[in-house]
Order: sequence, then structure tokens, then C-alpha cells
Amino acid sequence: MPRSIVAGPYGHPFHPVAVTIPIGAWSSSLVFDLLGLAADDPRAFATGSRWLIGIGLGGAVGAAVLGLLDYSRIPRGTPARRTALAHLVLNVTAMGLFSVGLIVRMLDLGRVPIVAFGLSAVAAAGLSISGWLGGKLAYRWGVRVADENTQREGFEAAA
Repeated sequence: MPRSIVAGPYGHPFHPVAVTIPIGAWSSSLVFDLLGLAADDPRAFATGSRWLIGIGLGGAVGAAVLGLLDYSRIPRGTPARRTALAHLVLNVTAMGLFSVGLIVRMLDLGRVPIVAFGLSAVAAAGLSISGWLGGKLAYRWGVRVADENTQREGFEAAA
């Protein structure tokens, strides 16, 4: 049972949908960074990257709230709870790295600072691991997806 209707109905949690915003924005910011690092005039790419990081941070806050609602329903002392905690820590770390990188970028608006790009790359690597863990929670253990009886319905032969 979800903690709140805000988390989405059982079987259709909103957290997996919400994470597409920061993942898409931050992935796109890395592409803009690479283009900015290669461009003769990187200003437009640097601006685009800053905007995408900001959008990603805003989306990450929303996804985090939804994720915390789901996390609060995982029983303590279980492998799923430990995996969810690692997922949470990696995501919060990524948010911190992107935030610091955005501050660095604000100090040098005309280009993509290599330090900021490095922070984004490390954050993206952490997000990749976090995404794998989130997939394990949903697809292996069915956290907030379906109970065993509901899963069984999908595999029973039709009468």
C-alpha cells in the first residue's frame, strides 16, 4: 500500500516516472558539455548545460520526495531496504555534485569549466549505478510494483 496517494497507486508508482526528468536533463547537459568543450564559441552550449542541470535539480527534488514515500514502505532489515538506501545515497550525492558543478559554472558563464564537467561526469556515473539498483528494486523484488498474487495472475494460463 502506498504511503500517500501522491506516491501513485499500488502497481503504478510515480517515482519511476519522475526520475526521467533529472536523468534526461542531466544526460543532455553532458552532451552540451562535450559540445561546449569542442566548440570554438562554447557560450550557447555552456548556457544550455546550466539550464539543463537546473531543470534536473528541480526534477530530482520531486523524484526524491516520491522516492522517500516509497522507501518509507520498505520493511527495515531487508535486502530491499539496504538496496534502496544505497540508491538514495547515490542520488543525493549526484544532486550535490550537480549543485556544486552549477555553482562553479555560474562563476564562469562563457565556457564549460573542466572541473564542472568532471563533477557532472562523476555524478552521471553514480546515477548509472543508482539506476541499476532502482531497477533491481522494481524488476527483481517488485518494490511497489506488485505482490506475489498479482504477479501470478500474469503467468496463469487463460481459461
